[in-house]
Amino acid sequence: MRAGEKGQGMTTLDEAGKKARVERARERGLFRYSLVQELAEPGLSQAERGWRARELAGRVHEGPGGRQVTVSYATLTRWRRRHEEGGFDALVPSPRQPAPRTPAEVLALAEALKREKRGRTAAQVRRILQVTSGRAPSDRTLQRLFERLELNRPAAGPEEEQRASGRLECGRPNQMRTGGTLRGPVTGGATSYLSAFADDHSRAVTGARRAHRDDVVRMAAAFRPALQARGVPQSAYLDNGSAFVDARLLRGCAVLGIRLVRSRPGALP
Repeated sequence: MRAGEKGQGMTTLDEAGKKARVERARERGLFRYSLVQELAEPGLSQAERGWRARELAGRVHEGPGGRQVTVSYATLTRWRRRHEEGGFDALVPSPRQPAPRTPAEVLALAEALKREKRGRTAAQVRRILQVTSGRAPSDRTLQRLFERLELNRPAAGPEEEQRASGRLECGRPNQMRTGGTLRGPVTGGATSYLSAFADDHSRAVTGARRAHRDDVVRMAAAFRPALQARGVPQSAYLDNGSAFVDARLLRGCAVLGIRLVRSRPGALP
């Protein structure tokens, strides 16, 4: 390989590496937005926002790359303030942000040990980690971890969680857009699917598309005209089908400032 070709090859690799870092940063930004949107709903009182943040901090989330992660109350508050000041772009970290020194699986085990028995001290958790995994961070590192996760705080009671859950129906148009896909009959030798979006208050169908495939392209063909005709809603209530968890949809909603709402088993948004 000649010198020029070698230099060109290195440049291409550098560009590919930079592109990959930027994409990973955007994925982290999307993950942050998926949590922050729960706290950015207009009309929430400070108490309701606080209980929602604590409920989110007490759950395990699927983070970038499919990793199971938890986020502390303080971190959620910091991300919410960033979003209020700079929108979605403020949630995207620097592509050169260094990775944490302590492996994520070690921190996850430390958190599980603390949640299992809240009375355990950082020193006790460290000794258990050394026996079970052969390595453990310092006591101070574990103390900072537990402080960020607020594991010493009592869990919210059922009545408090109910107060923070918000309204069960919208009080005005364009406050929430409900979307979903319905599997229909076989037409033309293939199963048909109907993707539709409706205003939660008026029940008016704002956009619909029938197709022979259930994917994000066909869903977007119904969602985009709904946005063009009726404007951008404050939030969108979507199911967990593959078309509705596509990264392109999530990124578009993040840029437009649409809060995504998804129901959990046995609960309403």
